[in-house]
Amino acid sequence: MKQKSLRIIHCFRSPIGGVFRHVRDLAAMQNAAGHQVGVICELCEDGALEQAQFASLLPDLALGLYRIPINRRIGLSDIGAIISTRKIIKKLQPDIVHGHGAKGGTYARLGTLFTRKQRNQITTPQRFYSPHGGSLHYDAESMAGKIMFTAERWQESLTDGLIFVSAYEEKVYHAKVGDPRCSYKIIRNGISKDEFAPVSLNADASDFLFTGMMRDLKGPDLFIRALAELNMTAKAGNRPPITGIMVGDGPQKQDYQALAEQLGLKQHLRFYPAIPVREALTLGRIFVLPSRAESLPYIVLEVLAAQRSIIASRVGGLSEIFGENSNALCKPETSALAAKMYKAYSDPAAYYASMPDPLLLRSLFSRENMAATTELFYLNT
Repeated sequence: MKQKSLRIIHCFRSPIGGVFRHVRDLAAMQNAAGHQVGVICELCEDGALEQAQFASLLPDLALGLYRIPINRRIGLSDIGAIISTRKIIKKLQPDIVHGHGAKGGTYARLGTLFTRKQRNQITTPQRFYSPHGGSLHYDAESMAGKIMFTAERWQESLTDGLIFVSAYEEKVYHAKVGDPRCSYKIIRNGISKDEFAPVSLNADASDFLFTGMMRDLKGPDLFIRALAELNMTAKAGNRPPITGIMVGDGPQKQDYQALAEQLGLKQHLRFYPAIPVREALTLGRIFVLPSRAESLPYIVLEVLAAQRSIIASRVGGLSEIFGENSNALCKPETSALAAKMYKAYSDPAAYYASMPDPLLLRSLFSRENMAATTELFYLNT
């Protein structure tokens, strides 16, 4: 029996990073499965990378792409954004509204109140929410955290299903928000089988590579300080300098450029704007993810699928990818990161041998499985 075609709306804030990648993959797979998909996200000035990403997304959006002003910070502007979301949802009459991240989750749930007509009655579509870290990164003891988690708890009454992308995320939700009072499921991020292929290095590739949002949460400052520490050691031992590449954009990029110059890295560290991950991987030999907080980042799966070594912070759900005792993980601190970078730099072949098996990753983190399990959760909730 042929499955009914669903009308699905995905709602999120920023059109960059892992959340965008997640929605793009879900939209592609859901469209291929015969469903009609639409997207609501932030209206902002797009760079070349964002323009290319939207161009690839549009063919999968039978219900269209809607861009509305959404600020990162909570404020009065959110009221207007929620009203705009409600108008779009009322117009499209979806069966499913899936919010991603704290802002997307709030807009998806508050924007769906009494927006759908069925048999002359006003009803609401099913509402799903994926935190993707988001509000869960807040300190539960801080005032901001208490407000966020109180809001998350209240919004459970407007939620049909919670989807966590890692066991870590589920654990944190239980600890900070409480035991969910709606259906929930862990559905890990996945990438396509085509991405499990090596990427060749440029002839002038640097020793280390960082790519991501230029903001403190992602640890660019830790990468810079660790690289500076390595170069101090190299200089003291009369050895060649150790080089780095930083790829990405964000509100603090100029601060990091100034820090690099201040620490004497002007000749050894290059900055690039955001580019696709596999393109960035041509620029550096060993990938570094120095994040202070993560859930289950796509970038790690993409780098490992490209058969590259990676050094990552022991945060969030990263141990679900590498294993609890992985040699690749370290504390998000300058000295620990520098020590791990030195070890990988000194014997790259031995370090790469400690990376997870790509075939195992391919079976555990499949885009096809992610989309199919999400669809079943929609249908069975």
